[in-house]
Amino acid sequence: MTHSTTAPVPPFTDPATLAHELRARGYALLRPADVAALAGCTIADLDALTPGWNHLARDNYLKDGGNYRRRRHSCFVDDGATLRQTAHRAHWQPIEYNALHGGMHRLFEPIDPATIANPAWTALLLALGRACSQAKGARDWFVEAHQFRIDTLEGIGRPTPEGAHRDGVDFVAVLLVGRHHVKGGETRVFEAAGTAGQRFTMTTPWTLLMLDDAAVIHESTPIQPTGENGYRDTLVLTWRAAAFQGDDA
Repeated sequence: MTHSTTAPVPPFTDPATLAHELRARGYALLRPADVAALAGCTIADLDALTPGWNHLARDNYLKDGGNYRRRRHSCFVDDGATLRQTAHRAHWQPIEYNALHGGMHRLFEPIDPATIANPAWTALLLALGRACSQAKGARDWFVEAHQFRIDTLEGIGRPTPEGAHRDGVDFVAVLLVGRHHVKGGETRVFEAAGTAGQRFTMTTPWTLLMLDDAAVIHESTPIQPTGENGYRDTLVLTWRAAAFQGDDA
């Protein structure tokens, strides 16, 4: 029997149906050009954000003993018209959603003010917030933004060391910011209450995966180096109604 080695074709979504796909399938995958158009900017505008990934701080909370993750984290409130940054705060998830790192108040370095001051940052977050409101109804959204760099300096890097998971929010967005000298990092999305799933690898910067967190479970497979200084950069955004996790307990 011959086994195909062709990578699965990413199931891209027509951006006009983004909210519908979130309601019907629980996820949507957008091409970079469509992400830029949704945000009302250009790919070059988005690329101007990428230097912020070169100055991330080491994640000192990894419980698997690894040293492969760098990150920064900041929080915002989106009222549908404006994006307001909140006072810096710890990231918290319950154990039910993150068996590896749940129950910990993890205080990371904040995102560089120069990154947040870039107009493309606000345009991107507000545009995706509008998609959340179109899918679930307008409301104030409590938004957490995470810059990640997963590197292969020790041989392997794990984008999701907690495994397949949900985040305990309403919506999640994963944007690929860059890949350099790595293989792997396949994205896998599964129905939370079914058997259907998709797998694909995001390879082009500003490809966007958006998820209804109640409907699907997601993970990314480990990365391995194909050359020196291998890494995978992502921007992970979450939207939650009512409050940040931990504030409404």
